[in-house]
Amino acid sequence: MTIAGSDSGGGAGIQADLKTFQMLGVFGVSALTAVTAQNTLGVQGIYNLPPDFVRQQIDSIVTDIGVDAVKTGMLSQPEIIETVVMAVKHYRIEKLIVDPVMIAKGGARLLAPNAESALREQLLPIAYVVTPNIPEAEVLTGRRILSIEEMREAAKRICDLGAQRVVIKGGHMPGPESIDVIYDGIEFEELHSVRVETKNTHGTGCTFSSALTAWLARGQDFFAAVHSAKQFISAAIAGAIPLGEGHGPTNHWAYMEQKISDSATFFGHVRP
Repeated sequence: MTIAGSDSGGGAGIQADLKTFQMLGVFGVSALTAVTAQNTLGVQGIYNLPPDFVRQQIDSIVTDIGVDAVKTGMLSQPEIIETVVMAVKHYRIEKLIVDPVMIAKGGARLLAPNAESALREQLLPIAYVVTPNIPEAEVLTGRRILSIEEMREAAKRICDLGAQRVVIKGGHMPGPESIDVIYDGIEFEELHSVRVETKNTHGTGCTFSSALTAWLARGQDFFAAVHSAKQFISAAIAGAIPLGEGHGPTNHWAYMEQKISDSATFFGHVRP
């Protein structure tokens, strides 16, 4: 299940989550927290749904369909965060993946300033894994991050806030490689990938966290699930779609297309 906002442009939010779930063979359900009017140029409007209706959506899903893993995205208001926390505790949801969405690709704030403490103090302590990018990790820890060592220190600090595991995404760090730092509360691992030069990266955070959620729901262990999610998002970025005049979306079909191509090569077939 994804508990997040809707992106009318289809590149991020619940749209990206549900596309990713479908591509990775899990059945996706959703509880909307907000509706946005946005496109590749930015966010033109936000309408937050009432917290009690967010809870009603979660109740409807869990009491009938059930969930194997849950991810959160845009939780813009402290009251919505509190509602989600109460629901997660009530239903004893263990695999909670928190993508601490704060700012949209175009620069619009998706998390109210007064909601930052609720995110840090209420949501992170019940998270199975948190997936911040570097600017988000800086907000969560209150410290600048300019090196891999500082990414590691930030991961420790986020675990000290209560999260069981952390993946700090290194896409904002300059250099020819994108280096993610993975921490399970005991051991570190670094995940290196070649940086793809493209402006079409709208929805990368949502897509990565939803891919991680899907693999965890399918039973992969933490480190394996992170590696699998990284493969998915890397393919999606490499095959990004140049739509609109701003930051275009990643391509949620690219991973599957790559798999089909690999299979065709293995069996000696040539795709038309």
